[in-house]
Amino acid sequence: MKLTVVGGGSTYTPELVDGFARLRDTLPITELVLTDPAKDRLELIGALSRRIFARQGHPGTITTTADLDAAVDGADAVLLQLRVGGQAARQQDETWPLECGCVGQETTGAGGLAKALRTVPVVLDIADRVRRANPDAWIIDFTNPVGIVTRALLQAGHKALGLCNVAIGLQRKFAALLGTDPAGIHLDHVGLNHLTWETAVRLGGPAGEDVLPGLLSTHGDTIAADLRLPRPLLDRLGVIPSYYLRYFYAHDEVVREQRTKPSRAAEVADMERRLLALYADPTLAEKPALLSQRGGAYYSEAAVDLAAALLRGAGSPHQVVNTLNNGTLPFLPDDAVIEVPAAVGPEGAVPLPVPSVDPLFAGLMAGVTAYEDLALEAALHGTRNRVFRALLAHPLIGQYEYADRLTDELVAHNREHLTWA
Repeated sequence: MKLTVVGGGSTYTPELVDGFARLRDTLPITELVLTDPAKDRLELIGALSRRIFARQGHPGTITTTADLDAAVDGADAVLLQLRVGGQAARQQDETWPLECGCVGQETTGAGGLAKALRTVPVVLDIADRVRRANPDAWIIDFTNPVGIVTRALLQAGHKALGLCNVAIGLQRKFAALLGTDPAGIHLDHVGLNHLTWETAVRLGGPAGEDVLPGLLSTHGDTIAADLRLPRPLLDRLGVIPSYYLRYFYAHDEVVREQRTKPSRAAEVADMERRLLALYADPTLAEKPALLSQRGGAYYSEAAVDLAAALLRGAGSPHQVVNTLNNGTLPFLPDDAVIEVPAAVGPEGAVPLPVPSVDPLFAGLMAGVTAYEDLALEAALHGTRNRVFRALLAHPLIGQYEYADRLTDELVAHNREHLTWA
């Protein structure tokens, strides 16, 4: 089995490689290919990855190449984890929206749109090359904004699913609070990528006992602190939102914070410099503890589980993925990409039935879906007016003066990545 990681020079990669090594019985990879245009980083991380495999006794080979076509040739699955523009572009995404009093974030709002515009054309080019090399290969997208990127892939007819680590992170957190095995926790997880709510926490499977009320009653303060949202809000909602909902539920508070402290992009850039220095140590043969602060917790477990289900019919029977709505949420278009539990196998993902969604959550989903429609149009076809329309539609912006100014800022900061500009 051959698996290719596009963006293999990422500092995330040792987390992924560690998961492949530990879970080799679930996903028996014979060849892992890391590809990235950043050759120096690629070789550094490739060498550490080989040491991780050797330390854990994995028999597979790890190769590195900057040649994308060679990397994807014969691959059974291709995992996308690229960042167009690197951390420098992220730093811009998280700062210039603040000038208009709007949240600066790399996956939502104006910064999220900028990332989508840079990313979608690149991902579609990669996917076309994968299809030419091996039309049966699965594409697993971990590249943000996952919902928009996955929708672009599916709209173009690619065999693709989107993956995010929010659900598995919450599953592990709830299991720890309850003192139980994470495998026994099933989440009624509903929404769009980075716009999700846990409406039930079930023991034993989709039909299991819902322990969410007790979880909130006993551990609500801990959960609220992790989300950086007030405990009374969780009690009033009666659900557990993802931490990304803080950008919506406490927007102005977040903006005030962002204006008075270093950006997350600056923190990550510093962390990456430290990680790369650690990776250069020829005696290091495991992922360092510092990597847990980089983000992407449990990313490797989620990736292994999904790839195993798609390629072998193995792994967990139900997994949270980003896939086409196709009537699952009747208030959204069929071609919207939603993030819900699904039965996953070699034929793809079939979403599980979702209970009726509270209008409080359904309304926000519908609004963001409309924005994602317009964002994808802007990413595919360009023009200033399409960018303006997407920004005006976004619930975190919504005022024409802000949308106008943000459009100019977005184009100015991303001109080198926008062929139409």
